[in-house]
Amino acid sequence: MNKLILTYLFLFFTNFIAFGQRPEPASMYAVRLEEPVTVDGRLDEGVWQEDGWITDFIQTFPSDTSLAIAQSKVKIAYDDKFLYIAAIMLNPEPREKYVSTSLRRDYRGNQNDGISVVIDTFNDKTNGYIFGVNPYGVQREAMMGNGGLQPTDFNLAWDNKWYSEAAIHEDHWIVEIGIPFSTLRYKDDTDNWNVNFYRIDSKYSEKSTWTPIPKNFNVTHMAFTQNLYFPEPLPKSGGNYSLIPYAAMATSTNSLEGYSEPLKPSFGGDAKIGLGPAMNLDLTVNPDFSQVEVDEQVTNLDRFEIFFPERRQFFLENVDLFADFGTDRIRPFFSRRIGVDRDESTGQNVQNQILYGARLSGKLTDDWRIGAMNMQTGSDPLRGITGKNFSVAALQRKVFNRSNVGVMLINRETLDMERTNLVNGDHNRLAGIDYNLFSKDNRWSGKFFYHRTFEKGVDEDTGTGHAQLAFNDVNFNAGLAYSYVGENYNPLVGYTPRTGYQRIAPEIGYTFFPDSEHINRHGPGLLSETLWNPSLGVTDELHTLNYLVQFHSFAEVTLSGNNQYTYLFFPFDPTRTGGEPLAEGTGYRYSYLGIDFRTDPRKALALRGTGQIGQYYSGTMANFTGIAQWRIGYRANISMNLSYSRIRLPEPQKDADLFLIGPRIDLTFTRSLFWTTFIQYNNQIDNININTRIQWRYAPVSDLFMVYTDNYFPGTFASKQRAFVMKLNYWLNL
Repeated sequence: MNKLILTYLFLFFTNFIAFGQRPEPASMYAVRLEEPVTVDGRLDEGVWQEDGWITDFIQTFPSDTSLAIAQSKVKIAYDDKFLYIAAIMLNPEPREKYVSTSLRRDYRGNQNDGISVVIDTFNDKTNGYIFGVNPYGVQREAMMGNGGLQPTDFNLAWDNKWYSEAAIHEDHWIVEIGIPFSTLRYKDDTDNWNVNFYRIDSKYSEKSTWTPIPKNFNVTHMAFTQNLYFPEPLPKSGGNYSLIPYAAMATSTNSLEGYSEPLKPSFGGDAKIGLGPAMNLDLTVNPDFSQVEVDEQVTNLDRFEIFFPERRQFFLENVDLFADFGTDRIRPFFSRRIGVDRDESTGQNVQNQILYGARLSGKLTDDWRIGAMNMQTGSDPLRGITGKNFSVAALQRKVFNRSNVGVMLINRETLDMERTNLVNGDHNRLAGIDYNLFSKDNRWSGKFFYHRTFEKGVDEDTGTGHAQLAFNDVNFNAGLAYSYVGENYNPLVGYTPRTGYQRIAPEIGYTFFPDSEHINRHGPGLLSETLWNPSLGVTDELHTLNYLVQFHSFAEVTLSGNNQYTYLFFPFDPTRTGGEPLAEGTGYRYSYLGIDFRTDPRKALALRGTGQIGQYYSGTMANFTGIAQWRIGYRANISMNLSYSRIRLPEPQKDADLFLIGPRIDLTFTRSLFWTTFIQYNNQIDNININTRIQWRYAPVSDLFMVYTDNYFPGTFASKQRAFVMKLNYWLNL
């Protein structure tokens, strides 16, 4: 094993390729106004008639060496309360139609025409905001973390109040934006931020930015933002106080357990309190998350728990302060553990009421960030659940240019609120330190951490350590990661589906950019991971050789050859249908071919999917998971999710044909009225699920929801459990 580690290290460091610097554009200057701008999409105010527009947007896709075909012009102004942004998106030829997947807020994807601004208010090129508008006036906003290195580093679930209007003309379209300073967090008396702008144009399959960004990086990449100067220090953002009360009516029936809950009202709400210019306190009492869209089911062929991301609004501001500690499959904190507990009568995980919570997060200084959270759940004697108290604290310090070091403390106590006492000293605690490496231009990135859990009577092998380093240049990328997870490491408020192993994972890839009419880039990649422990030796391996082809149309396909080894620590039924399990202590090596593809997303009918065929444990499997999307203008999206696995195993194991089918209809009548319905049939868990949700956004960030969900037995259509919720909330700025 030591020779294997040395070999991986040699391959990584001997494949380094040098890189050069790109020229930087001029800075941008905002205009100070005495009178407010009317945000109506007309650009008829005097400030928009004057000089000072930035132009000459540069392509970042399909190439990064020429000016954009569809050029854009942007100008920024401000007064005491608002930041104003005007943008004119020019077209080389007349156009009337643009691509918009729907009228629903928070559109995303390369197929959508749109203009977005990236704002870094603390000049750290690591954390910030994105605000975007498409030609039909649909808004998107997000919070950014980790410099936008990955598409997952910005969170579209974050909502706040701001204003925009768009207008379509024959040879251009216009956007006018007004962002209240109270919506943003920034340093007092600052006179400069960092910004960038990016446009996606569907007709020319083009991404363009004001600041040049190499084509191997995302357009959201904050390392390439440039200075926005204000002629005088910005006004203080003032008090940012918001109340978000709600009222709800709900009823449910559980036919499996023979009980129903009559229609009853509930009340609660959130408060957002700005503590200074860069700190926010979120409070919640009796929160209700019934309007949050349910997770789409998946066919689980893995031995371990599946990860579903957080969607609840209360947990999302500055989410990276809490959620980015650790790495994939070794997360010390996972907020979805809060509000979930074990029903002792059935052994199932169930939702459990959150009584109240508080969450403090933001910047202390230019270099220091802080996060703290306390949540209390209720007791449910009928299900044998005792309330839990969750406390989380995080402190992060910026070091060098864009890197940071952070420490985290987590405490989970069993606390009966009716008796206001701890129960049997039952607790689970964690302490950890993380170092996140980001070079100035993000070509080098890394993650290094050590965490340890503390429980009564458990003292040995309770830690985990991780070291990871990656390099990403235009043509070449490489990475190496090593992890150690102790046998008794147990983060009950985290996501670590397995313990007691060491892991090494190298990867390397090369990308060609041909002079081709259709192909934008292509190239091979090699990924490998090996897991072992001292007593058993190697327990898991996965070695993948793949080849990616990406087209100018945003379509792409990846073909792969895979070789996998799995040692079973416990009996395991590969079909998860109750068949004869494979024996504990046995090992299996198997090979298979894979494909991952997506067609041109700009087309009215688009497909994407993954599949594999070949060996599977002691037998064979053919698997396909995909989605077909049919877009009818921007008013309707009809999609069909399909997952099919054909598993053939020798006796005494069972064969299986696993289906998961999910039609979905998403109607956007206006920019404020939406109706979503989807059905999921899953024969692996013998269930049909129907979920339908109507949302009326009757005021900015204020909604009326009506949600109905039902679960049936497929054979008889007898109901398992059903629920109906009607919820009204209102965002009130004080």
